[in-house]
Parts: sequence; C-alpha cells; structure tokens
Amino acid sequence: MFSIIQAAGWPIWPLIASSVLALAIVFERFVSLAQNKVAPPGLDGAVTAATKQRIPSRESVADLAKGSLMGQVLASALQALHEQPQSSEEEVRAAVQHSGRVVAQRLQAQLSALATIASAAPLMGLLGTVIGMIEIFGAQAPTGGGGGNPAQMAQGISIALYNTAFGLLVAIPALVFWRYFRARVDAYLLTLETAADQLVRHLKKCGHIAS
Repeated sequence: MFSIIQAAGWPIWPLIASSVLALAIVFERFVSLAQNKVAPPGLDGAVTAATKQRIPSRESVADLAKGSLMGQVLASALQALHEQPQSSEEEVRAAVQHSGRVVAQRLQAQLSALATIASAAPLMGLLGTVIGMIEIFGAQAPTGGGGGNPAQMAQGISIALYNTAFGLLVAIPALVFWRYFRARVDAYLLTLETAADQLVRHLKKCGHIAS
C-alpha cells in the first residue's frame, strides 16, 4: 500500500485526507440517523395517548424532548402550552416549526461536507493526472538530444493513473452515501412533520389549545 502511495506522489495525500474525512462522516451519520435516535416507532401514538386527558408535567415533557429528535419536536408543542396555557393553534404551530427547523439542521449536518468530497475528489484526481502529465513531458529530451528519461516517464504515468483511480474510488462511495443519507433525511422530515401536525390537531380536538 505504501508503495502505491509513494508511486502516486504528493497529489494523492489530499485524496487520502478526503477519504478519511468521508469515512468519518459516513460512520457518524449512520449512528446519528439511527431510527431510535430520530423517530422511535410508536412514539407519536404514545404522546397522543398521554395527552388525551391532560398535558403531561414539565418533567415528563423535558424527558420526551431528550429522548429523540421526534420527541424534541413533539415536546415543543407541549412546552408552548405549559408556558402559555391559552396559546392559539398558530402559536403552537410556530413553536413546532421552530423546533422542526432546528431538528432539520441536525439531520442534515455533515451532508454538505460529504457532497463536497464527492464533487471535489475527481477534481483532485484530475489535478494529479495533470501533474503526472507534466512529469511525462518533462522527461522528454530536448530537440536534438537523446532519448527521454524512462524513470521520470514511469513516475509521471504512475502519478497520473493512481491519482485518477483514487479520485474516483473516493468520489463514487461518497456520492452513493450522500444520496442514501439525503433520502433518509427526507423520509425522517416527512415523518416528523406528519407526527407534529397530528399532535397539534389532537391537542386542539381535546381542548388543550384555545380556539
């Protein structure tokens, strides 16, 4: 492996750094976007059932907010009612929307960096290719001289090919994972939006929200 890196020259080091960063982002996103951390199954139904008769205590609402991102969004509606029991539906929805924007930002964290790596890696590989071509042309003997420098030509070819290949090896998985996480985040956002809307409607129907 070290011999390949050595043959690829210094242009491969930014690609190696990008690959390590991309791997760290992918691992972090898999952990952060686990379903139990974002939208545990049945949580919206449990909150609806718990608010049928009355609004849960502040302590229970705080625990709900800490449990998951869906809990944070749903708890924002209940916290608004604790702070202002006569809140209108518009005020409760405003609190939910604010919390939803914060949660959306957390869900989308690091995805722009992953997309940047997917876009930049082929360009960094192309830079290595160009540098390799410069090495090849530099190995050519001046007009009227003897043959070129074979060792320098071989080094230029190695730099060009290895950097091109490694750039694609970094970019393709990064792009695949970015699309996967993007779709997963969109699905979570739809789930959270639906759960929040149903809770607000439920609170209004039960008389917890002022008409």
